[in-house]
Amino acid sequence: MTTDKSSVSVNADSSSFAASANTSSPVPNSSSGNQDQYASSAEGVSDTSNSKNAASVSVDGSEDAESKTATTDASGKSAAKAPVEHKVPIIKRKLNGYVGFANLPKQWHRKSIRRGFSFNLMVVGAKGLGKSTLINALFNKQLYKVDSAPKFSYRDPNEPVPVTIETVSSEIEENNVKLNLTVIDCPGFGENIDNTEVSWKPIVDEIDRRFDEYLEEETKVNRSTVVDNRVHALLYFIEPTGHALKPLDIEFMKQVHDKVNLIPVIARSDTLTEKEVESSKQMILEDIKNQGIRLFTPPIYENDDDETVASTKGISEKIPFAVVGSTNYIQTSDGRTVRGRSYPWGIIEVDNEEHCDFVKLRQLLIRNFMEELKETTGNSLYERYRSEKLEKLGIKQDDSVFKEFDPVLKQEEEKQLHEAKLNNMEAQMRSIFQQKVSREEKKLQETEADLFSKHKEMREKLLKQIKLLEEKKKDLQKAPVKTVSPKGYSSPQPNGQKQRKGFLR
Repeated sequence: MTTDKSSVSVNADSSSFAASANTSSPVPNSSSGNQDQYASSAEGVSDTSNSKNAASVSVDGSEDAESKTATTDASGKSAAKAPVEHKVPIIKRKLNGYVGFANLPKQWHRKSIRRGFSFNLMVVGAKGLGKSTLINALFNKQLYKVDSAPKFSYRDPNEPVPVTIETVSSEIEENNVKLNLTVIDCPGFGENIDNTEVSWKPIVDEIDRRFDEYLEEETKVNRSTVVDNRVHALLYFIEPTGHALKPLDIEFMKQVHDKVNLIPVIARSDTLTEKEVESSKQMILEDIKNQGIRLFTPPIYENDDDETVASTKGISEKIPFAVVGSTNYIQTSDGRTVRGRSYPWGIIEVDNEEHCDFVKLRQLLIRNFMEELKETTGNSLYERYRSEKLEKLGIKQDDSVFKEFDPVLKQEEEKQLHEAKLNNMEAQMRSIFQQKVSREEKKLQETEADLFSKHKEMREKLLKQIKLLEEKKKDLQKAPVKTVSPKGYSSPQPNGQKQRKGFLR
């Protein structure tokens, strides 16, 4: 009877202890308010299960001890043994000290979604290479109206065509992400007979002007509203001739490669065969390497996985991109609807990597490396232009701006600077004076040499004349004297007799 009662009481106690263990699960500390909710819930579940296991172990141990004492009392034996104590395993959980800066990417994501993104793209190329169609296909939006039958205007070949700058801005939204896109077109490029500075100089001036505007906004006192209108990327369209670059292509690339992220593309590559495309790419890359032209190449980071590295290398290997642009949807023979161009010999799919490099260009320009393009423009290209611009204006880096101000040292520095300036001016004046003296001496030496040469020439002429006169004199002395007869014939006189004058002979 005692054993039954003890077992009943133990079961009751175990159920109540288990219930208390369920209700006494560890609660996260209120001070860790920045801790992630998912992590805190997981810790609470694990701690609750551990407390339940500990409770079950302690209940089982107490039950065995009470049953043993109960049987000993029932048998009436005097040798009572001490109850065996079972140690309850205690699991100590150490908190990791979650700070919360792991949520910074989420915060940056929210901030970027709220502010939106901006991208400035410049397209340069001759007329009729499909620039507008390619831009519409890249961003899947009709930014330019493309005529199915373009109009050709005949102009005077002697009249130069000016290169103008046209800007188209639009706000594109995709999955609640807004992009302020600005496309800068340069109509008139390459349409003149003489394309020396007429074609590329307005484009270079436009890039510099945008840098100057950003520099002016950056140096203002109030910089809260600085608009980034710098050119982040430049798509240069190369004619699909199947040969190397033209002199205009090389000269333009050399003028802009250190100011923008240059990305060359072979336009209308569907007019070339696969072998022609490959040979044209090789010749273009050789010309670019020989001329020292820098192109934008996608970077590879240390923490990139193998798939990302392979994708980046695949994009780099396709430069220059052989692209085909189209916004028309065509149904293929197998029932698929694709963007492309239909020809009698087949269909060119724009989004098919086996047909053209449109997908690789879109990955480089938009999907994978748009922020790298903007970062390279701001940290490398613009900083180089800014440093050169400030140095030309005479502004140099002054590291002593935030040092303590000492009037005596400042006066000494100014005195030294003034003396150095005077010495520099004196040296410049001395060098100018020496240059003038040397110039005058050189003029005098040249005049003296000229006079000497003239004198020598006149002396030689006089000597020649004297020699001729002496020769004539000798000839006259040697010649015999002739007399005239009544009939008009001259008869020589005997030697030693002179002819008498007068009528008496």
